[in-house]
Amino acid sequence: MNGNTMAKEKYEQLMRDGYCVFEQILDEPLLEQLRDKTNDLLDRQSEELTRSLRNMGSDIPVEVDPFFAELIAWPKALEALASLGFPKARFRSGYIISKPPHSPRLFWHHDFSEWTAPDGFGPLPQMVFLMYYLVDTTPFNGCLRAIPGSHVNDNPLHDELLQTADAHSAHMRSTLDLDQPAFSFRPDEVDVPVKAGDLLIGDSRLLHAAHANQSDVRRTVITLWYHLDVEALSETVQAAYAKYNMKLSEGWQKWPEEAKKKVEPLFAVYEGTAEPLMGSRKRPKRGYGNRT
Repeated sequence: MNGNTMAKEKYEQLMRDGYCVFEQILDEPLLEQLRDKTNDLLDRQSEELTRSLRNMGSDIPVEVDPFFAELIAWPKALEALASLGFPKARFRSGYIISKPPHSPRLFWHHDFSEWTAPDGFGPLPQMVFLMYYLVDTTPFNGCLRAIPGSHVNDNPLHDELLQTADAHSAHMRSTLDLDQPAFSFRPDEVDVPVKAGDLLIGDSRLLHAAHANQSDVRRTVITLWYHLDVEALSETVQAAYAKYNMKLSEGWQKWPEEAKKKVEPLFAVYEGTAEPLMGSRKRPKRGYGNRT
């Protein structure tokens, strides 16, 4: 299969299912460095914080260490986005999420907060996650679970989740009650196992979760968020994406100039006069509200 054919198939899958995978984007030396760096950060996480993140494991922002500038600006990843037709991807933020050994499954959720935007239901993703798992994943050690098509289509789970606590709340991150819709097994879900070094790209609107980690080894993923084509969006959204990103963090302010130079060109820029959109994580049904 030539590169153009592969890129076309992955683009079609991203549009149809809400995710796609590019194999072996990270090389082994960088993988080893990422394992060492994340293990060091995770080893220093307090037991109290780990308990409060029982169903996630960790939620460490990448701005804690300028080392992650290399991953944010990794050329092969940006080339993968360009091959999908998005050569102007802009970085927003990123997190280290590591499920400890023998930890429970992660709740169902989406990560989109601009449902009030005119193009919130548009066919193209406004924002995508780039997931880099640092170990091979399977259902046994906590691979991703996804509901294909849920990024643009109504799903019964959307209504069920509205009846529970917000997926990003402290309650959902620490609850012991796994007998609620957010932790349920769904008839239309699929497993998305990957190899260490693969790049998993997903629409932020996609309903996704993760299996429990039943293994004796950490299962760490670094999730980076990118806006695909800011200039194609409404001006209120452009203003929001240019304003709300990692540059607001204290950690970023402490980065050395060399690291900043790698990442700064990847931030969204807006020079217009529109007020930034006030976002909302509450997803309306597809037939209602503003949409294209």
